[in-house]
Amino acid sequence: MTKPRFTFSSLKGIPDVLPPETILWNKIESAACEVFGSCGYDEIRTPVMEPSELFLRSIGESSDIVAKEMYSFTDKGGRGISLRPEGTAGVVRAYVEHNLPVRPAPQKFFYRGPMFRYERPQKGRQRQFHQIGAECFGASHPGMDAELVMMLMAFLEKAGISGLSLEMNSIGCPECRAAFKERLRAYFGPHLPELCPDCNRRFEQNPLRILDCKVERCIEIGADAPLISESLCPECRRHFDSVLALLTAMKTPYAVNPRMVRGLDYYTRTVFEVKSGRLGAQNAVAAGGRYDLLVSEFGGPETPALGFAAGMERLAKLLAEETLFKDLMEKTGGQPEVFIAPLGDAAGAAALVSAGLMRSRGIRVEIGWDGSLKSKLRRADKMGAKLVVIIGEDELKSGMYKWKDLKSGESGEIGAAEIPGLLSR
Repeated sequence: MTKPRFTFSSLKGIPDVLPPETILWNKIESAACEVFGSCGYDEIRTPVMEPSELFLRSIGESSDIVAKEMYSFTDKGGRGISLRPEGTAGVVRAYVEHNLPVRPAPQKFFYRGPMFRYERPQKGRQRQFHQIGAECFGASHPGMDAELVMMLMAFLEKAGISGLSLEMNSIGCPECRAAFKERLRAYFGPHLPELCPDCNRRFEQNPLRILDCKVERCIEIGADAPLISESLCPECRRHFDSVLALLTAMKTPYAVNPRMVRGLDYYTRTVFEVKSGRLGAQNAVAAGGRYDLLVSEFGGPETPALGFAAGMERLAKLLAEETLFKDLMEKTGGQPEVFIAPLGDAAGAAALVSAGLMRSRGIRVEIGWDGSLKSKLRRADKMGAKLVVIIGEDELKSGMYKWKDLKSGESGEIGAAEIPGLLSR
C-alpha cells in the first residue's frame, strides 16, 4: 500500500522569490550598497521580531498598521511579540540600546530584509514584503534632508530604474500639527456621516490620517480640506524652504504635494515619496522623512533623525520592464556562458580544473556530468549556453579541447587556458 502524497504551498501573501527575479534583487541591493556606502552609511541587521510595544509607541495605536495589520502573538513566556511591519523602529531601538548616541554624529545606517503586515494580498502588496532603507541620526540641518533625498534618487538611478517622480511636503512639528488637527476636525466634523468607519475612528484619534484614506468618498471630501502648509510655524517653514532650495540648486526635480501625509505617527517636518506611473494604484516605491522625536520616545537623548524605505518587490517589477533587464538576463539570466562536456573520469577532473579557472574570472560555467555526448549537447542548447567545450581521451592527450559556439556555429580546438578569450570575441 502506497503512502498518500502530500503537497505543500507557501502561505497566502508570502511568495517565493525565484530566479531570474533574484537577479534583479541582487542588482538593486548591489546598487544600494554602493551608493549608500559612498555616503557613509553602514549596514545594520535587526531582528524580524520585536516587543509589540515597540511598534505601538513608534507607529501609533491609531495607525492602520497597529490597528489591523500587525502579526502579533504572545510567546511561551507571556511576552507580546510582533513581526516587524517596518524597519525604522528596530533601528532606533538598536541605536538607543547599544548607546550609539555617544559616538560622533551623524550616525548612518542602512538595512534590508523582510517586513510583515496582515492585509489582503494584491498586486504590489503582499503579507511578507521586503524593504531596503536608510536611517541617519544626529543631523538637524536641512542639508541632511536634501542629501538623503538625493542619495535615494542616486540609488534608484544606479539600480537602472527610470520614469520616477519625487514629491515633497512638510507636516511640521507637534506644535504646528496641534493647530492643524483642530482645523481638520472643524472641517471634517460636518462630514462624519459620509466618511468611512475607519475615518470616523481617525477623526477622534488622529484626523491627519483621514487625508491618507483610499476610500473614494473620503478622498472626494478631503479634496477641499485645509492644508498643513497653512499651519506651519516660521521655523518649520524656513526648514522646508531650505530643503527645497537645496534640491533646486542640485537640479533634483521635485513637486510639492501639500496633501501628502505619512501613515506613521513618528514623522515630523520633511516627508517625501518617490512614485512611478507604471504601478497602478500602488504607485509609491520609496518614502520617508524626519522623525526628530522618536529617539527620545525610546528612552534615548533628544536626537534629530531621518530616513526612508524602498519596496524591493516594486523596484524589481519596475526593473524587469527596463531595457537594462534584457541585457542583464542575456549576461546572467541563468544561462551558462560555457558548458563543459567531459567524457570519462579523467576528463571529469580536467573539466573541474578548467571550470575552476574560468569561474575565478567570473565566467558562469556548467559541467554536464550525466548522459551521452549527444544528450549533453542537447542540454547545453536548452540551457542557452554560448560555448560548448568537449573533453575526451583524445583531447586530454593532445591538450587541445574541442569547442563550438552555439550561437554562431563556429568550432575549433583550443588550449584550456585560452578558452576565456573565445568569450570576448
